[in-house]
This record gives sequence, C-alpha cells and structure tokens, in this order.
Amino acid sequence: MKKFAIAAILASLSAGAFAAQGDIIARLRITDVNPQTSVNDVLQQAGVDVKNDTIPELDFTYMLTNNIGAELILGTSKHDITAGGAKIGSVKVLPPTLTLQYHFNPEGQFRPYAGAGINYTRFYGFKDDSGLGLSIKKNSFGPALQVGIDMPLTKDVFLNLDMKKIWIKTKVDSSVVGGNIGTLDINPLVTSVGIGMKF
Repeated sequence: MKKFAIAAILASLSAGAFAAQGDIIARLRITDVNPQTSVNDVLQQAGVDVKNDTIPELDFTYMLTNNIGAELILGTSKHDITAGGAKIGSVKVLPPTLTLQYHFNPEGQFRPYAGAGINYTRFYGFKDDSGLGLSIKKNSFGPALQVGIDMPLTKDVFLNLDMKKIWIKTKVDSSVVGGNIGTLDINPLVTSVGIGMKF
C-alpha cells in the first residue's frame, strides 16, 4: 500500500509538472554575468578588462509545442572597466536575448533543454574616469547559446538552472588619443539559478 501511494505521488508530480504546447513559463533568476573579455589595439596594450556583475533576471517562455519553446530573457547589468587593474570607467548593459529551445524530456521528472538565438545589446550609462575622453558604440547584435534544466518543486513550480554564452562587442573611441582605439568583446558567460512557474 505504501509503495502504491509513493508511486501515485511521483506520477502526479511528473504528469503535467511542466508546460505543454500553448503554456507560458515565467522564471525569476539570480544571474552572474561573467565577461570573457577580449580586446585589441590600444585597449590590449593598456590591459583593459571588464568585471562581472550579479543581477536579478526575468524571462518568459512560450511553448510552441511540447518540445519547442521560445524564450525572451530580460535583465540589465553594470560592469566596471579596468586597465592594468585600475578602474577607468563603468558601463551598463541591456541585452534582451531571444532563444529557440528544445526540451528533451517534456513528460519527465527532469526536463533538460538547449537553445540558440540572438541578442541585441544596448550600452548605456557609460562613465569615463580615465581622462582620455572615451566613448563607445551604443548597439551590438550577436548570437547566443543556452543549456539548462527544470526540476519540479510542485505541479506548477520548479527550480531552474541555466547557462548561456552571449556574444557582445563594441568599438571604443578616444577624443584625446584620436579616433578608434580598439574593439571591446565582452562575450559573457551567464549562469543563473531561479524559480519558474507555468501559466
């Protein structure tokens, strides 16, 4: 009898624990945005780097089928910019990212997924503490890759682990040096943990 009760509970959790075609999933995550910085030209000579930031992030997924979902990721981060270890400025990054996901085990107890898509990044709130009259290009488009897993807590609520690689870059100019002084590739690794709910 006990075995039957346990089996019934597990079945109720797995059956319908996750979203199906037409459902909307909302997730609230805590996200670490860790730039994998690459620079060239004068920026490379100066040892320019971009530091990480931890932020809240909200995303929504619409399930096109039981296996395929489209996810829009929303969040903004602020990053210190350094040269030779000393802070020379900061910038805020708004990178809405749209991915198309494949959910491998939609009826199972654990639901891994993988996705690919595109991000549009808007740079804003740039602050130059270097005295070099720095400015940056405001917009960037780039690809995004994603892997993650959903794990049920209740029928409609689940724990989510997610990792994304996003390609972001901008050109840097200096009014003191004169013209372009290099390209700044931020290309963050974005690692998240959060809670999701289906509607």
